[in-house]
Amino acid sequence: MDKGALLDRLGLAGEDRLVLAKVLDKAGQAESRNIPAATDFLSPQQRAWAQDCLRLAGIPETSYVSQGGYEGAERQILLFLPDWMEPENAESPIRCLRASFREDEKPAHRDFLGSLMGMGIVREKVGDILVGPDSADLLVLEGVSDFLLQSWTSAGRTKLRVSAIERSNLHIPAVQRKEVRDTVSSLRLDAVAASGFRLARGKAAALIESGKVQLNWRECVKPDKLLEAGDVVSARGFGKFELAGVGGLTRKGRISIVLQVYV
Repeated sequence: MDKGALLDRLGLAGEDRLVLAKVLDKAGQAESRNIPAATDFLSPQQRAWAQDCLRLAGIPETSYVSQGGYEGAERQILLFLPDWMEPENAESPIRCLRASFREDEKPAHRDFLGSLMGMGIVREKVGDILVGPDSADLLVLEGVSDFLLQSWTSAGRTKLRVSAIERSNLHIPAVQRKEVRDTVSSLRLDAVAASGFRLARGKAAALIESGKVQLNWRECVKPDKLLEAGDVVSARGFGKFELAGVGGLTRKGRISIVLQVYV
C-alpha cells in the first residue's frame, strides 16, 4: 500500500495528514539509508495515529522508540532505528533547557509557548514545558536549542536566563490526579464517561456520538464500546481520566470502578 492510500485509509486531512506523511518519510529514510531518523514532537493523539499508520504500513513496533525526554512525557518523538542499532545505543535529538526567572513573576505555560511562537519556533520543535516556581524546563529538538540559548531572553514581561541542563536535572512536576470510586451498570464507554465527567448517561452518550470523546487518544463515537483497566478517556472541555481499576459486582449487580481523574 503506497503512502497516499495509507493516509486515505486513516481518513485524515489537512495538517494531521501532513504530520503522518512526515512520519512515514522518516520511517522510509531510516530503512533506505540505514541511519537513525527522528520525527518532530507529536501530541498523544498524533502518536496514536502514527502508530496506527505504521502498523498498516507493516512497520513493526520494534523498529522505533518513543522519546519525550523523561518518563511520562506527553509530547514525544518517534525515533526510527536502523537494523544494526539497539534502542539503548541510539542518541536522542532531544535537548533540555532551563529558563530561570524571578519567583515573584510567575509566568504561565502559555507565556512561554507564546514567546517561543513569537520567535518563529514552531510547536512541533518543542516538547513538554515544565513550569516550576522559579524556572521552566523545556524539551526541545537539537536544531533549535542553540538558537534559544543565544536568543531567548524573555517570556512576555518576564526576563529569562536560559541554560542547558542534563536530563537527570529536570524538574518534573507531580501529575495532579484525584481518585474517584464509583459503581456503573456496565463498562460501556457512555456509562464510565458519565461517571468520569459527572454527566447524565444520556448526555455522555450524546457527547461520544458527536465525536468529541477520545479513547486512548483516538476518536470513539460508539457509546457501547467496552472499556478495560488502563484505558484513558478524554474530551475537550471536560478533562481526562483513566480507568485505573475494575472490581467485582456489588450486591445490586453493579460494577465497582476506580478512576484517576486529572485535575
